[in-house]
Amino acid sequence: MIFVQLLYTFFMIGLFGFGGGYGMLSMIQGEVVTHYGWLTTQEFTDIVAVSQMTPGPIGINSATFVGYRAVVNAGYAPWLGVVGSAVATLSVVLPSFLLMLLVIKLLRRYWEHPATQSIFTALRPAVVGLLAAAALLLMTRENFGHPEQNPWQFGVSVFLFVSAFVGTQVYKVHPIRMILYCGLAGLLLYM
Repeated sequence: MIFVQLLYTFFMIGLFGFGGGYGMLSMIQGEVVTHYGWLTTQEFTDIVAVSQMTPGPIGINSATFVGYRAVVNAGYAPWLGVVGSAVATLSVVLPSFLLMLLVIKLLRRYWEHPATQSIFTALRPAVVGLLAAAALLLMTRENFGHPEQNPWQFGVSVFLFVSAFVGTQVYKVHPIRMILYCGLAGLLLYM
């Protein structure tokens, strides 16, 4: 039963997840944490962190890890978790693959049409909204801590957040270099 639910859930996320992987994160969390309860918020946050560090698109990486954890958390054997990973991953990719085949054919013919341009104009703000939702999704107590419970963790988290933002936006530090700097700073500050 869980495999059918994974297939349906991730197919729908892949079908309606505009804005790439980060745009999908809020949809994935809504389904796997809130709706089905396959994962806790902490497990989902950990999966997002691992998905960001592993090569590949974050939406697909998240689907892979969620598929595994959901099946294992449901009480199945770990080898069936691998099947869950495959089902979730293929399900989230399949709609994009099918839609791209259709879109390529249509865009070749109708790219200059005003209706096509209107659709893309309307999708741009929706994508920005999904990306903002993904950013807000990650601003949780699990990621930042709480100033009353652990002021040191909260202060370090806010410092790293602001430093990463200013470093990449103002000083144009390459994002990979910034990730390494923040990882090193976190290691030194939390020891």
